[in-house]
Amino acid sequence: MTIFPTALAGLHVIRTDPMRDERGRFVRTFCEDELTPIRPGIHWQQANLSATHGRGAIRGMHFQHPPASELKLVRCLRGRVFDVAVDLRAGSPTFLQWHGEELSEDNERMLLIPEGFAHGFQLLEDHAELLYMHSAAYSPEHDGRIRFDEPRVGIAWPLATGIVSARDLATPPLTNDFPGVIA
Repeated sequence: MTIFPTALAGLHVIRTDPMRDERGRFVRTFCEDELTPIRPGIHWQQANLSATHGRGAIRGMHFQHPPASELKLVRCLRGRVFDVAVDLRAGSPTFLQWHGEELSEDNERMLLIPEGFAHGFQLLEDHAELLYMHSAAYSPEHDGRIRFDEPRVGIAWPLATGIVSARDLATPPLTNDFPGVIA
């Protein structure tokens, strides 16, 4: 594994180093020893698989409020997506800034997304499957969202907007006094 920091503190791109032979490939997708220097004490509580259809479709932008804030490790197993994390941490110097990264079944990249960030993605192909590891279980009462097209964030999605869930479309824009979240 090779770990790259981004301009947003705590957000990292991880490139795995697959072993390939005539049978295919073997990929180590998590190694606590390698992540401990940047994120000690990782404990995964939930794993989710998302299968999404429709080039241009968007899922997001989702997060959990404290005390259910969660660290996420996101990997694309099939297809190709533009994966985005938005810093929502109160007092952060990169508050409301975003980072986007192409994740695919071929590029061996993952995103390690810290607590206090919203996460979402757009399909760059007709079908994609993502595996998410979460440090906290989903908690409906702590569910949080910002709009995928939030003007105060200004995510530059690479494709025209495709399918978006009714729930994500119903998310109101941020107010000017949005304080952020405590990670």
